[in-house]
Amino acid sequence: MDKQTAFTVPMLAPPTDDVDGGAGIRASYTVEQADPARHGQALRLLIERMYGWRGLNLVESAMPTGRPDRITLVASENGEVCGTMTLGLDNEQGLLADTLYPDELAALRSRGARLCELSRLAMDTRHNSREVLGALIHLVYIHARLIHRSTDAVIEVHPRHAAFYRRMLGFRIIGAERICPRVDAPAVLMHLELSHMDEQIARFGGTADPQARTLYPYFLSREAQDSILGTLVAACSTGLRPPLSC
Repeated sequence: MDKQTAFTVPMLAPPTDDVDGGAGIRASYTVEQADPARHGQALRLLIERMYGWRGLNLVESAMPTGRPDRITLVASENGEVCGTMTLGLDNEQGLLADTLYPDELAALRSRGARLCELSRLAMDTRHNSREVLGALIHLVYIHARLIHRSTDAVIEVHPRHAAFYRRMLGFRIIGAERICPRVDAPAVLMHLELSHMDEQIARFGGTADPQARTLYPYFLSREAQDSILGTLVAACSTGLRPPLSC
């Protein structure tokens, strides 16, 4: 991927508001689709380090390749990878969560939900700012919701992390605790109607309110969202490879 296709995201607020005690980002950073040749090793090391720090043993740490239904994003500052997340789009092959929660996902699909899945989130604690996480999730939202028209998102998380996703993003638990074979640890299934994310972004995106109790003020503004969406759509129509594949 060419450097100019990466999205540069400036600081929304002073680097004093972080997640899990991180130091925060002190300059602008970039968020782009991960390139296996350029980011593969750094992402693998980041994921192994951060999952291991939380006592999780990720069976497969290499970034997924050869799957057009999975998009891996990477955030970096001055060329140093500091965060990543993978988006999975539902299709005939299903989602990762179908392994443990086929009935729960079938119930969502039966009512007409177009599902997407968030997975493999890892943030370097030295850069673990709300701005980075907000930008990563917002770009996932743009791709899933605004381009592929997903209506609902699911994520498997360790039970001790469920409160974070409920408080910061509005997810709720819909699947009981089970052992996830990908990390050899307990997991619960959480669900979010993306219409809730629509509303929260419209109300809070780009405000960076230091008193905020959720992550949405650290999402991008509506103007920035529309600009990025326009770039993605234009890149798709011209056949160029955008920061997020279409």
